[in-house]
Amino acid sequence: MFQMLADEWRRLVKCGGDFADLSKAPKELEKTMPFEMTKDWWKSATGYQIYPRSFADSDGDGVGDIKGILSKLDYLKDLGIGFIWLSPVFKSPMRDNGYDISDYYDIAPEFGTLDDMDTLIAEAGRRDIGIVMDLVVNHSSDEHAWFEDAKSSREAAPRDHYIWRDPAEGGGPPNDLQSFFGGPAWTLDETSGQYYFHLFHSKQPDLNWQNPKLRAKVYGMMNWWFDRGIAGFRMDVIDLIGKDPDNGITADGPDLHKFLQEMHDATLKGRDVVTVGEAWSANLSNAQQYTGANSGELSMVFQFSHISQDWDADFGKYKKKDVDFIALKKTFNAWQTTLQNDGWNSLFWSNHDLPRAVSRFGNDTEYRVESAKALGLVLHLMKGTPYIYQGEEIGMTNSHFASIDAFDDLEIHGQWADLKLRGLTEAEFLAGANQNGRDHARTPMHWSADAHAGFTTGTPWLPVNANFEQVNVQTALGDPASVLAFYQRLTRLRMDNPVLVGGGFEPLFEDHPQLWGYLRTPVDAGVGKTGAGAIVVLANLSSQPSSVDLPEYLVGDVEDLLSTHGPCSVLSPTMSLAPYEAVSCVLQAL
Repeated sequence: MFQMLADEWRRLVKCGGDFADLSKAPKELEKTMPFEMTKDWWKSATGYQIYPRSFADSDGDGVGDIKGILSKLDYLKDLGIGFIWLSPVFKSPMRDNGYDISDYYDIAPEFGTLDDMDTLIAEAGRRDIGIVMDLVVNHSSDEHAWFEDAKSSREAAPRDHYIWRDPAEGGGPPNDLQSFFGGPAWTLDETSGQYYFHLFHSKQPDLNWQNPKLRAKVYGMMNWWFDRGIAGFRMDVIDLIGKDPDNGITADGPDLHKFLQEMHDATLKGRDVVTVGEAWSANLSNAQQYTGANSGELSMVFQFSHISQDWDADFGKYKKKDVDFIALKKTFNAWQTTLQNDGWNSLFWSNHDLPRAVSRFGNDTEYRVESAKALGLVLHLMKGTPYIYQGEEIGMTNSHFASIDAFDDLEIHGQWADLKLRGLTEAEFLAGANQNGRDHARTPMHWSADAHAGFTTGTPWLPVNANFEQVNVQTALGDPASVLAFYQRLTRLRMDNPVLVGGGFEPLFEDHPQLWGYLRTPVDAGVGKTGAGAIVVLANLSSQPSSVDLPEYLVGDVEDLLSTHGPCSVLSPTMSLAPYEAVSCVLQAL
Protein backbone atom coordinates (compact mmCIF):
# COMPACT_ATOMS: atom_id res chain seq x y z
CA MET A 1 0.00 0.00 0.00
CA PHE A 2 2.75 2.45 0.94
CA GLN A 3 4.60 1.84 -2.31
CA MET A 4 1.42 2.52 -4.32
CA LEU A 5 0.93 5.81 -2.49
CA ALA A 6 4.56 6.76 -2.93
CA ASP A 7 4.44 6.02 -6.65
CA GLU A 8 1.27 8.10 -7.08
CA TRP A 9 2.74 11.00 -5.13
CA ARG A 10 5.88 10.83 -7.24
CA ARG A 11 3.81 10.84 -10.42
CA LEU A 12 1.80 13.89 -9.32
CA VAL A 13 4.85 15.93 -8.40
CA LYS A 14 6.71 15.01 -11.60
CA CYS A 15 3.71 16.06 -13.65
CA GLY A 16 4.08 19.60 -12.44
CA GLY A 17 1.74 20.19 -9.54
CA ASP A 18 2.60 22.97 -7.13
CA PHE A 19 3.33 20.83 -4.09
CA ALA A 20 5.65 23.04 -2.08
CA ASP A 21 3.10 22.60 0.71
CA LEU A 22 3.44 18.93 1.56
CA SER A 23 0.52 19.04 3.97
CA LYS A 24 -1.34 17.72 0.93
CA ALA A 25 0.80 14.60 0.84
CA PRO A 26 -0.66 11.21 1.78
CA LYS A 27 -0.41 10.78 5.55
CA GLU A 28 1.47 7.50 5.09
CA LEU A 29 4.32 9.54 3.61
CA GLU A 30 4.71 11.74 6.68
CA LYS A 31 7.75 9.91 8.01
CA THR A 32 9.82 11.09 10.91
CA MET A 33 13.60 11.16 10.97
CA PRO A 34 14.87 7.62 11.59
CA PHE A 35 17.36 8.69 14.25
CA GLU A 36 17.13 10.68 17.45
CA MET A 37 17.97 14.36 17.07
CA THR A 38 18.38 17.37 19.27
CA LYS A 39 18.19 20.94 18.04
CA ASP A 40 21.18 21.88 15.89
CA TRP A 41 22.50 18.33 16.27
CA TRP A 42 24.80 18.92 13.31
CA LYS A 43 26.95 21.37 15.27
CA SER A 44 28.52 18.59 17.33
CA ALA A 45 28.47 15.99 14.54
CA THR A 46 31.15 15.07 12.02
CA GLY A 47 30.13 14.73 8.38
CA TYR A 48 31.55 12.15 5.99
CA GLN A 49 31.36 12.53 2.24
CA ILE A 50 30.83 9.42 0.14
CA TYR A 51 31.45 9.51 -3.60
CA PRO A 52 29.28 6.48 -4.43
CA ARG A 53 31.06 5.39 -7.62
CA SER A 54 34.28 4.98 -5.68
CA PHE A 55 33.33 3.89 -2.17
CA ALA A 56 32.39 0.20 -2.17
CA ASP A 57 31.18 -2.09 -4.98
CA SER A 58 28.86 -4.91 -3.90
CA ASP A 59 28.22 -6.63 -7.23
CA GLY A 60 31.58 -6.69 -9.01
CA ASP A 61 30.71 -4.35 -11.88
CA GLY A 62 33.53 -1.97 -10.94
CA VAL A 63 31.19 0.83 -9.81
CA GLY A 64 30.40 1.53 -6.17
CA ASP A 65 26.76 1.24 -5.12
CA ILE A 66 24.27 1.68 -2.29
CA LYS A 67 24.57 -1.90 -1.08
CA GLY A 68 28.31 -1.35 -0.86
CA ILE A 69 27.67 1.66 1.37
CA LEU A 70 25.32 -0.44 3.50
CA SER A 71 28.11 -2.93 4.07
CA LYS A 72 30.34 -0.19 5.52
CA LEU A 73 27.90 1.52 7.90
CA ASP A 74 29.41 -0.15 10.96
CA TYR A 75 32.82 1.12 9.88
CA LEU A 76 31.41 4.65 9.71
CA LYS A 77 29.69 4.24 13.06
CA ASP A 78 33.01 3.19 14.63
CA LEU A 79 34.64 6.19 12.99
CA GLY A 80 32.23 8.44 14.87
CA ILE A 81 30.32 9.84 11.91
CA GLY A 82 27.10 11.76 12.57
CA PHE A 83 25.90 12.16 9.01
CA ILE A 84 26.86 11.05 5.52
CA TRP A 85 26.88 13.51 2.64
CA LEU A 86 26.09 11.30 -0.32
CA SER A 87 27.17 12.61 -3.71
CA PRO A 88 24.34 12.18 -6.25
CA VAL A 89 22.78 8.73 -6.63
CA PHE A 90 19.82 9.96 -8.69
CA LYS A 91 19.06 8.58 -12.14
CA SER A 92 21.53 10.10 -14.58
CA PRO A 93 23.29 9.46 -17.89
CA MET A 94 26.50 10.03 -15.88
CA ARG A 95 28.07 12.53 -18.25
CA ASP A 96 29.35 14.29 -15.11
CA ASN A 97 29.28 11.31 -12.73
CA GLY A 98 25.77 11.98 -11.45
CA TYR A 99 25.83 15.77 -11.32
CA ASP A 100 23.61 15.65 -14.41
CA ILE A 101 20.28 14.36 -13.08
CA SER A 102 17.58 12.99 -15.37
CA ASP A 103 15.10 12.02 -12.63
CA TYR A 104 15.09 13.49 -9.11
CA TYR A 105 12.68 10.80 -7.91
CA ASP A 106 14.63 7.70 -8.93
CA ILE A 107 18.00 6.07 -8.31
CA ALA A 108 20.61 5.37 -10.99
CA PRO A 109 20.53 1.62 -11.78
CA GLU A 110 24.30 1.29 -11.32
CA PHE A 111 23.82 2.42 -7.71
CA GLY A 112 20.69 0.42 -6.91
CA THR A 113 16.99 1.07 -6.44
CA LEU A 114 14.71 3.35 -4.48
CA ASP A 115 14.15 0.46 -2.06
CA ASP A 116 17.93 0.27 -1.56
CA MET A 117 17.94 3.98 -0.78
CA ASP A 118 15.14 3.60 1.77
CA THR A 119 17.09 0.75 3.37
CA LEU A 120 20.22 2.91 3.56
CA ILE A 121 18.29 5.74 5.25
CA ALA A 122 16.80 3.32 7.76
CA GLU A 123 19.98 1.34 8.51
CA ALA A 124 22.07 4.48 8.86
CA GLY A 125 19.41 5.86 11.20
CA ARG A 126 19.65 2.75 13.37
CA ARG A 127 23.30 3.71 13.88
CA ASP A 128 22.43 7.36 14.60
CA ILE A 129 23.80 8.44 11.23
CA GLY A 130 21.81 10.80 9.03
CA ILE A 131 21.83 10.72 5.22
CA VAL A 132 22.39 14.08 3.53
CA MET A 133 21.65 14.02 -0.20
CA ASP A 134 23.22 16.14 -2.91
CA LEU A 135 20.72 18.68 -4.25
CA VAL A 136 21.74 19.50 -7.82
CA VAL A 137 19.19 22.07 -8.95
CA ASN A 138 21.22 24.74 -10.70
CA HIS A 139 20.99 22.49 -13.72
CA SER A 140 19.63 19.14 -14.83
CA SER A 141 20.63 16.61 -17.46
CA ASP A 142 19.57 17.32 -21.03
CA GLU A 143 17.93 13.89 -20.78
CA HIS A 144 15.55 15.04 -18.03
CA ALA A 145 11.92 14.90 -19.19
CA TRP A 146 11.60 18.64 -18.56
CA PHE A 147 14.34 19.48 -21.04
CA GLU A 148 13.27 16.90 -23.59
CA ASP A 149 9.80 18.48 -23.56
CA ALA A 150 11.19 22.00 -23.46
CA LYS A 151 13.24 21.59 -26.63
CA SER A 152 10.38 20.04 -28.57
CA SER A 153 9.07 23.50 -29.51
CA ARG A 154 9.09 27.12 -28.40
CA GLU A 155 5.50 26.67 -27.21
CA ALA A 156 6.20 23.62 -25.01
CA ALA A 157 4.79 23.95 -21.49
CA PRO A 158 8.11 23.46 -19.65
CA ARG A 159 10.08 25.61 -22.12
CA ASP A 160 10.68 28.26 -19.45
CA HIS A 161 12.03 25.70 -17.00
CA TYR A 162 15.31 26.50 -18.80
CA ILE A 163 17.02 29.64 -20.10
CA TRP A 164 16.60 30.28 -23.84
CA ARG A 165 17.73 33.25 -25.89
CA ASP A 166 17.72 34.24 -29.53
CA PRO A 167 21.07 34.50 -31.34
CA ALA A 168 23.00 37.76 -31.16
CA GLU A 169 22.54 40.26 -33.93
CA GLY A 170 24.46 38.86 -36.87
CA GLY A 171 24.30 35.34 -35.41
CA GLY A 172 26.22 33.44 -32.77
CA PRO A 173 25.73 33.09 -28.99
CA PRO A 174 23.70 35.78 -27.19
CA ASN A 175 26.81 36.93 -25.28
CA ASP A 176 30.35 35.81 -24.50
CA LEU A 177 29.76 34.05 -21.16
CA GLN A 178 31.92 30.95 -20.85
CA SER A 179 31.23 27.52 -19.34
CA PHE A 180 33.20 26.46 -16.27
CA PHE A 181 34.16 23.35 -18.23
CA GLY A 182 35.52 25.38 -21.14
CA GLY A 183 33.91 26.89 -24.24
CA PRO A 184 30.78 29.02 -24.59
CA ALA A 185 28.00 28.80 -22.00
CA TRP A 186 25.43 28.81 -24.81
CA THR A 187 24.55 25.93 -27.15
CA LEU A 188 22.34 26.28 -30.21
CA ASP A 189 19.22 24.14 -30.41
CA GLU A 190 18.85 23.60 -34.14
CA THR A 191 15.16 22.75 -33.92
CA SER A 192 14.00 26.01 -32.35
CA GLY A 193 16.82 28.26 -33.51
CA GLN A 194 17.45 29.45 -29.95
CA TYR A 195 20.41 29.00 -27.63
CA TYR A 196 20.10 27.41 -24.20
CA PHE A 197 22.32 28.37 -21.28
CA HIS A 198 24.65 26.00 -19.39
CA LEU A 199 27.33 27.07 -16.95
CA PHE A 200 28.75 23.54 -17.04
CA HIS A 201 28.64 20.97 -19.85
CA SER A 202 26.23 21.38 -22.76
CA LYS A 203 24.49 18.25 -21.46
CA GLN A 204 23.78 20.12 -18.21
CA PRO A 205 21.32 22.91 -19.12
CA ASP A 206 20.73 25.46 -16.39
CA LEU A 207 17.30 25.56 -14.76
CA ASN A 208 15.44 28.86 -14.86
CA TRP A 209 14.94 29.85 -11.23
CA GLN A 210 13.04 32.96 -12.29
CA ASN A 211 10.13 30.62 -13.08
CA PRO A 212 7.98 30.12 -9.94
CA LYS A 213 6.55 26.87 -11.31
CA LEU A 214 10.07 25.45 -11.59
CA ARG A 215 10.87 26.54 -8.04
CA ALA A 216 7.70 24.92 -6.73
CA LYS A 217 8.66 21.64 -8.40
CA VAL A 218 12.10 21.77 -6.76
CA TYR A 219 10.59 22.43 -3.33
CA GLY A 220 8.08 19.62 -3.78
CA MET A 221 10.89 17.23 -4.63
CA MET A 222 12.90 18.31 -1.58
CA ASN A 223 9.94 17.71 0.71
CA TRP A 224 9.35 14.31 -0.89
CA TRP A 225 12.89 13.29 0.10
CA PHE A 226 12.55 14.77 3.58
CA ASP A 227 9.43 12.69 4.07
CA ARG A 228 11.46 9.60 3.14
CA GLY A 229 13.65 10.35 6.16
CA ILE A 230 16.79 12.10 4.94
CA ALA A 231 18.65 14.39 7.34
CA GLY A 232 19.31 17.26 4.96
CA PHE A 233 20.80 18.46 1.70
CA ARG A 234 24.18 19.55 0.45
CA MET A 235 23.28 22.07 -2.24
CA ASP A 236 25.45 21.93 -5.34
CA VAL A 237 26.66 25.34 -6.66
CA ILE A 238 23.66 26.91 -4.96
CA ASP A 239 25.12 30.41 -5.32
CA LEU A 240 24.44 30.20 -9.07
CA ILE A 241 20.65 29.87 -8.95
CA GLY A 242 20.11 33.65 -8.80
CA LYS A 243 22.03 34.25 -12.02
CA ASP A 244 21.29 37.00 -14.52
CA PRO A 245 23.04 35.81 -17.69
CA ASP A 246 21.79 38.74 -19.79
CA ASN A 247 23.88 41.06 -17.62
CA GLY A 248 26.82 38.69 -17.22
CA ILE A 249 25.99 37.78 -13.61
CA THR A 250 26.45 34.10 -12.79
CA ALA A 251 27.20 33.80 -9.07
CA ASP A 252 25.61 35.68 -6.15
CA GLY A 253 22.91 37.14 -8.38
CA PRO A 254 20.34 39.70 -7.28
CA ASP A 255 17.64 37.12 -6.46
CA LEU A 256 19.82 34.47 -4.82
CA HIS A 257 18.92 35.16 -1.20
CA LYS A 258 15.25 35.71 -2.01
CA PHE A 259 15.18 32.22 -3.53
CA LEU A 260 17.03 30.67 -0.57
CA GLN A 261 14.63 32.28 1.90
CA GLU A 262 11.67 31.04 -0.12
CA MET A 263 13.21 27.56 -0.20
CA HIS A 264 13.67 27.67 3.56
CA ASP A 265 10.03 28.59 4.14
CA ALA A 266 8.76 25.94 1.72
CA THR A 267 10.96 23.03 2.82
CA LEU A 268 13.22 23.61 5.83
CA LYS A 269 11.18 25.63 8.28
CA GLY A 270 10.08 23.50 11.20
CA ARG A 271 12.46 20.65 10.35
CA ASP A 272 15.65 20.08 12.34
CA VAL A 273 17.72 19.17 9.30
CA VAL A 274 21.14 20.25 8.11
CA THR A 275 21.74 22.24 4.95
CA VAL A 276 25.09 23.18 3.49
CA GLY A 277 25.35 25.22 0.34
CA GLU A 278 28.29 24.99 -2.04
CA ALA A 279 29.07 28.64 -2.69
CA TRP A 280 32.31 29.47 -4.47
CA SER A 281 31.32 33.14 -4.41
CA ALA A 282 30.77 33.23 -0.64
CA ASN A 283 33.03 35.71 1.11
CA LEU A 284 33.40 37.37 4.49
CA SER A 285 31.01 40.14 3.50
CA ASN A 286 28.06 37.95 2.52
CA ALA A 287 28.63 34.86 4.69
CA GLN A 288 26.08 35.84 7.33
CA GLN A 289 23.42 36.33 4.65
CA TYR A 290 23.62 32.58 4.05
CA THR A 291 24.02 31.28 7.58
CA GLY A 292 23.28 33.96 10.17
CA ALA A 293 20.85 33.13 12.94
CA ASN A 294 18.16 35.38 11.47
CA SER A 295 18.88 34.83 7.78
CA GLY A 296 16.28 32.10 7.30
CA GLU A 297 18.48 30.38 4.72
CA LEU A 298 21.05 27.63 5.39
CA SER A 299 22.84 25.91 8.26
CA MET A 300 26.26 26.62 6.72
CA VAL A 301 28.06 27.02 3.41
CA PHE A 302 31.03 25.37 1.80
CA GLN A 303 33.16 28.39 0.94
CA PHE A 304 36.46 27.98 -0.87
CA SER A 305 38.62 30.93 0.14
CA HIS A 306 41.26 28.60 1.56
CA ILE A 307 41.21 26.47 -1.59
CA SER A 308 41.50 29.20 -4.21
CA GLN A 309 43.70 31.71 -2.38
CA ASP A 310 46.85 30.34 -4.05
CA TRP A 311 45.43 29.65 -7.52
CA ASP A 312 47.15 31.32 -10.44
CA ALA A 313 45.61 34.60 -11.59
CA ASP A 314 45.58 33.53 -15.24
CA PHE A 315 45.27 29.75 -15.25
CA GLY A 316 43.57 28.99 -11.95
CA LYS A 317 44.24 25.63 -10.35
CA TYR A 318 45.87 24.25 -13.50
CA LYS A 319 49.08 26.24 -13.04
CA LYS A 320 51.00 24.46 -10.28
CA LYS A 321 51.84 26.60 -7.25
CA ASP A 322 52.98 26.01 -3.69
CA VAL A 323 50.66 26.70 -0.77
CA ASP A 324 51.16 30.07 0.91
CA PHE A 325 51.05 28.82 4.50
CA ILE A 326 50.65 32.17 6.22
CA ALA A 327 47.89 33.23 3.82
CA LEU A 328 46.18 29.87 4.37
CA LYS A 329 46.14 30.36 8.14
CA LYS A 330 44.88 33.91 7.89
CA THR A 331 42.07 32.82 5.59
CA PHE A 332 40.84 30.19 8.06
CA ASN A 333 41.25 32.60 10.97
CA ALA A 334 39.23 35.30 9.22
CA TRP A 335 36.31 32.94 8.65
CA GLN A 336 36.49 31.69 12.21
CA THR A 337 36.39 35.15 13.75
CA THR A 338 33.74 36.47 11.33
CA LEU A 339 31.24 33.70 12.02
CA GLN A 340 32.01 32.79 15.62
CA ASN A 341 29.16 34.87 17.07
CA ASP A 342 26.61 34.64 14.26
CA GLY A 343 26.64 31.94 11.59
CA TRP A 344 28.38 28.63 11.29
CA ASN A 345 31.47 27.33 9.48
CA SER A 346 31.86 24.15 7.49
CA LEU A 347 35.38 22.76 7.94
CA PHE A 348 37.00 20.73 5.20
CA TRP A 349 40.28 20.07 3.45
CA SER A 350 39.04 18.09 0.46
CA ASN A 351 36.03 16.76 -1.42
CA HIS A 352 35.20 15.08 -4.73
CA ASP A 353 36.30 18.19 -6.67
CA LEU A 354 39.60 18.73 -4.86
CA PRO A 355 42.95 16.95 -4.49
CA ARG A 356 43.76 14.74 -1.52
CA ALA A 357 44.40 16.82 1.60
CA VAL A 358 47.68 15.20 2.61
CA SER A 359 49.09 15.71 -0.91
CA ARG A 360 48.04 19.35 -1.21
CA PHE A 361 48.54 20.66 2.33
CA GLY A 362 50.82 18.08 3.96
CA ASN A 363 53.70 15.79 3.00
CA ASP A 364 52.46 12.61 1.27
CA THR A 365 55.84 10.85 1.23
CA GLU A 366 58.20 11.10 4.23
CA TYR A 367 55.57 12.43 6.67
CA ARG A 368 52.31 11.08 5.25
CA VAL A 369 51.02 9.67 8.56
CA GLU A 370 52.21 12.59 10.67
CA SER A 371 50.90 15.30 8.35
CA ALA A 372 47.55 13.54 7.88
CA LYS A 373 47.07 13.54 11.66
CA ALA A 374 48.22 17.14 12.07
CA LEU A 375 45.90 18.40 9.34
CA GLY A 376 43.02 16.54 10.93
CA LEU A 377 43.70 17.97 14.37
CA VAL A 378 44.02 21.56 13.18
CA LEU A 379 40.79 21.37 11.19
CA HIS A 380 38.51 19.43 13.54
CA LEU A 381 39.17 21.52 16.64
CA MET A 382 38.09 24.78 15.01
CA LYS A 383 34.57 26.08 15.45
CA GLY A 384 32.19 24.60 12.88
CA THR A 385 31.12 21.26 11.49
CA PRO A 386 34.06 19.19 10.18
CA TYR A 387 33.80 16.99 7.10
CA ILE A 388 35.91 13.96 6.24
CA TYR A 389 36.19 13.03 2.59
CA GLN A 390 36.30 9.27 2.04
CA GLY A 391 39.85 7.99 2.48
CA GLU A 392 41.05 11.11 4.28
CA GLU A 393 40.78 9.18 7.55
CA ILE A 394 43.46 6.72 6.36
CA GLY A 395 45.68 9.32 4.71
CA MET A 396 44.95 8.51 1.06
CA THR A 397 47.10 10.48 -1.38
CA ASN A 398 46.93 11.85 -4.89
CA SER A 399 47.55 9.40 -7.71
CA HIS A 400 49.84 10.15 -10.64
CA PHE A 401 48.53 10.48 -14.18
CA ALA A 402 51.16 10.11 -16.90
CA SER A 403 49.22 12.03 -19.55
CA ILE A 404 46.19 14.23 -20.00
CA ASP A 405 44.43 11.36 -21.77
CA ALA A 406 44.80 9.23 -18.62
CA PHE A 407 42.37 11.51 -16.75
CA ASP A 408 38.68 10.59 -16.78
CA ASP A 409 37.33 13.97 -15.64
CA LEU A 410 35.50 15.96 -18.32
CA GLU A 411 36.58 19.21 -16.64
CA ILE A 412 40.23 18.32 -17.26
CA HIS A 413 39.66 17.78 -20.96
CA GLY A 414 37.46 20.83 -21.38
CA GLN A 415 39.90 23.09 -19.56
CA TRP A 416 42.91 21.76 -21.48
CA ALA A 417 41.21 22.56 -24.79
CA ASP A 418 40.69 26.11 -23.55
CA LEU A 419 43.92 26.80 -21.64
CA LYS A 420 46.30 25.59 -24.33
CA LEU A 421 44.85 28.30 -26.58
CA ARG A 422 45.69 30.81 -23.88
CA GLY A 423 49.35 29.82 -23.71
CA LEU A 424 49.62 27.13 -21.03
CA THR A 425 51.98 24.36 -22.14
CA GLU A 426 51.03 20.70 -21.98
CA ALA A 427 53.74 20.03 -19.37
CA GLU A 428 52.49 22.91 -17.21
CA PHE A 429 48.87 21.80 -17.50
CA LEU A 430 49.72 18.18 -16.66
CA ALA A 431 51.68 19.31 -13.58
CA GLY A 432 48.72 21.42 -12.45
CA ALA A 433 46.24 18.61 -13.06
CA ASN A 434 48.43 16.18 -11.13
CA GLN A 435 48.41 18.63 -8.24
CA ASN A 436 44.77 19.77 -8.27
CA GLY A 437 42.73 17.56 -10.63
CA ARG A 438 39.40 16.09 -9.51
CA ASP A 439 40.25 12.47 -10.37
CA HIS A 440 42.62 12.23 -7.39
CA ALA A 441 39.66 12.24 -5.01
CA ARG A 442 37.68 9.86 -7.22
CA THR A 443 40.02 6.88 -7.31
CA PRO A 444 38.44 3.96 -5.41
CA MET A 445 38.51 3.72 -1.63
CA HIS A 446 41.27 1.50 -0.20
CA TRP A 447 39.67 -1.17 1.96
CA SER A 448 42.46 -3.77 1.95
CA ALA A 449 45.69 -4.87 0.30
CA ASP A 450 43.73 -7.33 -1.87
CA ALA A 451 43.25 -6.88 -5.60
CA HIS A 452 41.82 -3.46 -6.52
CA ALA A 453 42.20 -2.42 -2.88
CA GLY A 454 39.20 -4.56 -1.91
CA PHE A 455 36.92 -2.03 -3.62
CA THR A 456 35.58 -4.46 -6.23
CA THR A 457 35.97 -8.02 -7.48
CA GLY A 458 35.72 -6.69 -11.03
CA THR A 459 37.59 -3.98 -12.92
CA PRO A 460 37.25 -0.59 -11.17
CA TRP A 461 35.81 2.24 -13.23
CA LEU A 462 38.90 4.31 -12.33
CA PRO A 463 42.24 2.67 -11.46
CA VAL A 464 43.12 2.46 -7.77
CA ASN A 465 46.08 4.39 -6.43
CA ALA A 466 49.32 2.39 -6.71
CA ASN A 467 50.02 2.69 -2.96
CA PHE A 468 46.91 0.79 -1.83
CA GLU A 469 48.89 -2.12 -0.38
CA GLN A 470 50.42 0.23 2.21
CA VAL A 471 47.50 2.65 2.65
CA ASN A 472 44.23 0.84 3.39
CA VAL A 473 41.58 0.38 6.06
CA GLN A 474 42.43 -3.23 6.93
CA THR A 475 46.05 -2.37 7.70
CA ALA A 476 45.05 0.76 9.64
CA LEU A 477 42.55 -1.10 11.81
CA GLY A 478 45.35 -3.24 13.19
CA ASP A 479 47.60 -0.29 14.04
CA PRO A 480 46.80 1.86 17.11
CA ALA A 481 49.19 4.52 15.77
CA SER A 482 47.44 4.74 12.38
CA VAL A 483 45.76 7.80 10.91
CA LEU A 484 42.44 5.96 11.23
CA ALA A 485 42.89 5.35 14.96
CA PHE A 486 43.69 9.04 15.40
CA TYR A 487 40.57 10.08 13.49
CA GLN A 488 38.41 7.75 15.57
CA ARG A 489 39.56 9.64 18.66
CA LEU A 490 39.29 13.00 16.93
CA THR A 491 35.63 12.67 15.94
CA ARG A 492 34.60 11.80 19.48
CA LEU A 493 36.13 14.91 21.00
CA ARG A 494 33.38 17.14 19.62
CA MET A 495 30.62 14.92 20.98
CA ASP A 496 31.61 15.54 24.58
CA ASN A 497 33.35 18.92 24.71
CA PRO A 498 31.17 22.07 24.74
CA VAL A 499 34.23 24.29 24.25
CA LEU A 500 34.91 22.72 20.86
CA VAL A 501 31.30 23.07 19.74
CA GLY A 502 30.29 26.45 21.13
CA GLY A 503 33.41 28.08 22.52
CA GLY A 504 35.22 31.10 21.20
CA PHE A 505 38.16 31.19 18.77
CA GLU A 506 41.32 33.27 19.05
CA PRO A 507 44.18 32.92 16.53
CA LEU A 508 47.76 32.59 17.72
CA PHE A 509 51.06 33.20 15.89
CA GLU A 510 49.42 34.20 12.59
CA ASP A 511 52.71 35.24 11.00
CA HIS A 512 54.76 32.24 12.08
CA PRO A 513 56.08 30.58 8.87
CA GLN A 514 55.67 26.98 10.10
CA LEU A 515 53.40 26.86 13.12
CA TRP A 516 49.60 26.98 13.26
CA GLY A 517 48.07 27.93 16.59
CA TYR A 518 44.76 28.95 18.07
CA LEU A 519 42.86 29.05 21.32
CA ARG A 520 39.33 27.75 21.92
CA THR A 521 37.88 29.60 24.88
CA PRO A 522 35.08 28.43 27.20
CA VAL A 523 31.56 29.29 26.15
CA ASP A 524 31.08 31.85 28.91
CA ALA A 525 34.46 33.56 28.43
CA GLY A 526 34.91 36.74 26.45
CA VAL A 527 37.69 37.47 24.00
CA GLY A 528 41.01 37.57 25.79
CA LYS A 529 39.60 35.80 28.85
CA THR A 530 40.91 32.29 28.59
CA GLY A 531 40.38 30.77 32.03
CA ALA A 532 40.48 27.13 33.05
CA GLY A 533 39.11 24.83 30.40
CA ALA A 534 40.41 26.75 27.40
CA ILE A 535 41.93 24.55 24.70
CA VAL A 536 45.25 25.33 23.06
CA VAL A 537 46.05 23.91 19.62
CA LEU A 538 49.60 24.08 18.25
CA ALA A 539 50.79 22.37 15.08
CA ASN A 540 54.01 22.43 13.09
CA LEU A 541 52.78 22.02 9.52
CA SER A 542 56.19 21.75 7.92
CA SER A 543 58.87 19.14 7.25
CA GLN A 544 61.36 20.90 9.53
CA PRO A 545 61.48 21.19 13.35
CA SER A 546 59.91 24.38 14.62
CA SER A 547 59.74 26.35 17.85
CA VAL A 548 57.78 29.27 19.23
CA ASP A 549 57.90 31.41 22.38
CA LEU A 550 54.59 31.20 24.20
CA PRO A 551 52.98 34.12 26.04
CA GLU A 552 53.15 33.74 29.80
CA TYR A 553 49.44 33.04 30.23
CA LEU A 554 49.76 29.81 28.22
CA VAL A 555 52.80 28.42 30.07
CA GLY A 556 52.28 25.70 32.66
CA ASP A 557 50.80 22.30 33.34
CA VAL A 558 48.04 21.20 31.01
CA GLU A 559 45.76 18.25 30.42
CA ASP A 560 46.39 16.53 27.09
CA LEU A 561 43.35 16.40 24.83
CA LEU A 562 44.78 14.71 21.74
CA SER A 563 48.28 15.01 20.29
CA THR A 564 50.08 13.37 17.42
CA HIS A 565 53.42 12.48 19.02
CA GLY A 566 52.33 11.46 22.52
CA PRO A 567 50.57 13.24 25.39
CA CYS A 568 51.37 16.86 26.14
CA SER A 569 51.49 17.53 29.91
CA VAL A 570 53.12 20.96 30.00
CA LEU A 571 53.41 24.02 27.79
CA SER A 572 56.95 25.37 28.07
CA PRO A 573 58.04 28.99 27.58
CA THR A 574 59.59 27.83 24.31
CA MET A 575 57.70 25.04 22.61
CA SER A 576 59.65 22.90 20.16
CA LEU A 577 57.69 20.70 17.76
CA ALA A 578 58.91 17.96 15.44
CA PRO A 579 57.92 17.98 11.77
CA TYR A 580 54.12 17.74 11.58
CA GLU A 581 53.76 17.40 15.32
CA ALA A 582 50.47 18.76 16.65
CA VAL A 583 49.27 19.10 20.23
CA SER A 584 45.95 20.01 21.79
CA CYS A 585 45.61 20.48 25.52
CA VAL A 586 43.35 21.99 28.15
CA LEU A 587 44.60 24.85 30.31
CA GLN A 588 44.35 24.45 34.07
CA ALA A 589 43.33 27.22 36.48
CA LEU A 590 45.38 30.39 35.93
